[in-house]
Amino acid sequence: MIRNFCIIAHIDHGKSTLADRLLELTGTIDKRNMKAQILDTMELEQERGITIKLQPAQMLYKDHILNLIDTPGHVDFSYEVSRSLAAVEGAILLVDAAQGVQAQTLANLYLAIEQGLEIIPVLNKIDLPAANVEKASNEIIALLGCEKEDILKCSAKTGEGVEQILDKVIEKVPEPNITEKDKTRALIFDSFYDEYKGVVAYVRVVDGKIEKGSKVYMAGTKAEAEVLDCGVLKPDLVSKNKLDTGEIGYVVTGLKEIEYCRVGDTITLNSLKDDIDSLPGYKEVKPMVYAGIFCSEGNEYEELRSAIGKLKLNDAALLYEPENSPVLGFGFRCGFLGMLHLEIFQERLRREFDLDLVVTAPSVAYKVLLKSNNKFPPGIKTEQILSDDSYLMKNPNEFPDFTVIDHIEEPIMNVDIVAPSDYMGNIMTLVQESRGEYLNTEYIDETRVILHYRIPLAMLIVDFYDKLKTVSSGYGSMNYEFFEHKTADLQKMNVLVGEEVIEAFSTIVYRDSAFNTGKKIVKSLKETIPRQQFVIKLQAAIGGKIIAAERISALRKDVTAKLYGGDYSRRQKLLTKQKKGKKKMMQFGKGKVNIPPEAFLAVMKR
Repeated sequence: MIRNFCIIAHIDHGKSTLADRLLELTGTIDKRNMKAQILDTMELEQERGITIKLQPAQMLYKDHILNLIDTPGHVDFSYEVSRSLAAVEGAILLVDAAQGVQAQTLANLYLAIEQGLEIIPVLNKIDLPAANVEKASNEIIALLGCEKEDILKCSAKTGEGVEQILDKVIEKVPEPNITEKDKTRALIFDSFYDEYKGVVAYVRVVDGKIEKGSKVYMAGTKAEAEVLDCGVLKPDLVSKNKLDTGEIGYVVTGLKEIEYCRVGDTITLNSLKDDIDSLPGYKEVKPMVYAGIFCSEGNEYEELRSAIGKLKLNDAALLYEPENSPVLGFGFRCGFLGMLHLEIFQERLRREFDLDLVVTAPSVAYKVLLKSNNKFPPGIKTEQILSDDSYLMKNPNEFPDFTVIDHIEEPIMNVDIVAPSDYMGNIMTLVQESRGEYLNTEYIDETRVILHYRIPLAMLIVDFYDKLKTVSSGYGSMNYEFFEHKTADLQKMNVLVGEEVIEAFSTIVYRDSAFNTGKKIVKSLKETIPRQQFVIKLQAAIGGKIIAAERISALRKDVTAKLYGGDYSRRQKLLTKQKKGKKKMMQFGKGKVNIPPEAFLAVMKR
């Protein structure tokens, strides 16, 4: 008797803590091996207190096999949630009794309803002094249309009410549907690379069974492999000889070529490859933010390529393609779902693969429409071309000459903001400053609202979320999804350091706010670039026009330190000599300015 389910919730509502209690209660993990957030295996997850990767675990309870998948809560990792939902029949909707329904609760719930899953509503953190069980229950009832007695109450921290959740999962979540016993099909919902085993795929067996030693075929990539090992996750890999219909587990493929084992692909037996229909995979992910990733040292390019390939296995929402920059050398243009996704990705490259990186300022993908009979700028790839006179611009350096542009369109997002009604005024002011368009307001109850807006993605990716948290005293939460492309008045802004254009800092800005953006960038660079033996000019320019400038004054050796008296002219003589030396140095050249990684981060966050 198998039950497959996952836990969905807004960030920090207690998913990983509840998973800990479920593993503890079912005896899956010994008490001596127990630690907080045991399914958050990444060092970064433990550090930040957020789940980044989905993580499966199998539990045995009352003669039932329970397969649990713990999912992330942040909007940037919603693709991980959608993949988890494709592998299960039920979902525990977890709501913090102190915070109530939040933006990501709604988004994840809609994803689960779309998949037709059985929803089990649970109120968590009922032991907190700030918990308002009555209010949070009414919000869930308004959301799901369920009865009050259907809502379970628990404290994942103390373990109170956790047993009732397991009983409810057994009672409400349906058994896996067995359709074709004689055909073998399994859906890959995640994978990772092991140095010794090759690609290890996390699968949900939909039909038939997968046995150790059998020859398998990947329907999408047409790769063939032998199952070196298969088994279940408890949450460590526990080897078995076979995986039956409805089970969730892992398959060691032994494949060393990473691209042959894709998330969303169907695994079948080699003997059945001509007579099999692929399982419905996942919808193609659309990156929202693009940034260039380069190595500080050019000879590390191969290591970077290998590292990104391995992370791609583990992070299906990432898209990347090679890029060559005259200044930064060989690297990759990577597509991300948001700024946190980008931040986590570069941090993983630095920690897990020990790479020293240069990350360019992030930009969104714009549609550029050219006047008729004009050529595309050099370097535009075939997949970027949308029609005879339009293309997708992923990189500020693909910005064409303004004389050939008909117009540029930017992506607009539908944004839902959930917050207490007391902060509506502050939020509306913030959205207005961010070029947002108001749609309507929904009241969850008399004190909480959902505000619906349309906001350009370029305004969301920089620091909108941080500002939202500030103006709502930490209570505001948001979720967004793509709506359409809309015409915008945009320009390319270059940043010059020591009178040299730094490609990594090039960015696309609105014409009417170019001065303010340029001022912010040069100011943040002034604070992060260390002083040199010469004056460093920092300039923001549009075309040939400098719109904002700062300068970092030169380091000056105290040449008068050795004086201990005498006439004032002795001091002046030394200072004049030093001045001449500085002037001579300026004539020979400015010297190379080493830009620290903090400067790139400062420009990214402005």
